[in-house]
Amino acid sequence: MIDLDPQQAAARHWFESLRDRICAEFEAIEREAGSDASFEYTPWDRIDPSGEPGGGGVRGVMTGKVFEKVGVNVSTVGGTFEGDFAKSIHGAGEDPRFFATGISLVAHMTNPHVPAVHMNCRFLNTTKRWFGGGGDLNPPLPIAEDTADFHATMKAACDAHDPAHYPRFKEWAETYFYIPHRKVSRGVGGIFFDHLDGDFETNFAFTRDVGEAFLEAYPRIVRRRMDTPFTAADEAQMLEWRGRYAEFNLVYDRGTLFGLKTGGNIDAILMSLPPRATWS
Repeated sequence: MIDLDPQQAAARHWFESLRDRICAEFEAIEREAGSDASFEYTPWDRIDPSGEPGGGGVRGVMTGKVFEKVGVNVSTVGGTFEGDFAKSIHGAGEDPRFFATGISLVAHMTNPHVPAVHMNCRFLNTTKRWFGGGGDLNPPLPIAEDTADFHATMKAACDAHDPAHYPRFKEWAETYFYIPHRKVSRGVGGIFFDHLDGDFETNFAFTRDVGEAFLEAYPRIVRRRMDTPFTAADEAQMLEWRGRYAEFNLVYDRGTLFGLKTGGNIDAILMSLPPRATWS
């Protein structure tokens, strides 16, 4: 394992603790549905292109009755960016050394009335140190109450730190989670932020509150909708929408590119892809 300084260790510890609480909550939902599904955890190690140890992570995946497929990954990696990729990373243009730790989550649900969701929080170090992350809701069949609930919870987390955060990060999510070749948004939005490189404690506290907001809002929405009856047409709509989700993650998603460019675990990187999807 790579050596961590106090800030890196604190961020890593919190991301892992958030993972544990999210997975426990998702397993509790499965129990409420009469399922004994649980997460399977697969650790992985990374070797840096230099040949030195480059950190690693743990891939967690569950397939159940409510969660058709959910992945919750944590990783802590470091080393040196190869080639021109460093120029695309904040603060790495002149010095390609990097460190990154974070949590990444994607859930694809069995019931089309339960929205799919994405969330991640991360701490990166190059010549700069910054936090990034956010969460966005991806319903095949949008329900206004759920969209409002998710956004209100994220807004409350933002407003506790800076009233300017929510409108800025909401707009950032709308811009980022957009599929240009389809000319449609990936879902109903949420928040997205990056390059928060000011005071560590301030930005770490905000990032923690974003993670806590997700843990508050999403399980509530799942429980509200998981027993809703659905039709074959509803499921067909879900599978079609999953195809668009896959297109975004394979073509535009920065996290996918970062993982592939830095020698991450392929199965962990691509855990965001749905178990089933259609293209018509």
